[in-house]
Amino acid sequence: MLLAHGTIVAVADGEKLTLFRNGGSDSAPKLTAIGTPGVGEDNIASGGRHHSSSANPDDAQLVEDGHAGAVASLLNKMALEGEIDALVVVAPPKTLGELRKHWHKVTEGKIAGEVAKEMTGASIADITAMLEKA
Repeated sequence: MLLAHGTIVAVADGEKLTLFRNGGSDSAPKLTAIGTPGVGEDNIASGGRHHSSSANPDDAQLVEDGHAGAVASLLNKMALEGEIDALVVVAPPKTLGELRKHWHKVTEGKIAGEVAKEMTGASIADITAMLEKA
């Protein structure tokens, strides 16, 4: 995957978010971790479709959906404030699906790529190598 200089790469899952900026060229990305702002864990509205009950007792899904909604809100805010010109999102399929439900139209227009893969906790070198192959 080609990453334009300055592209923000968001690596997320149901619990974590790490942001990187590409300081390299399109064909030779060089990711640098940037300060990851706090993500509110109380975004229950995003998980409202997954009520905990005897039929669906998994409260963990509510937490994961809430985190994905909070990540989307943060990235939407960054996109609207002009902090993101291009965005690549790396997340497991379930998280990526939840994120897509919450994108603002401006954010959607800045998404340069998506990778449905669990990469939180991976090294910068591993993330860079995965993006070069994608």
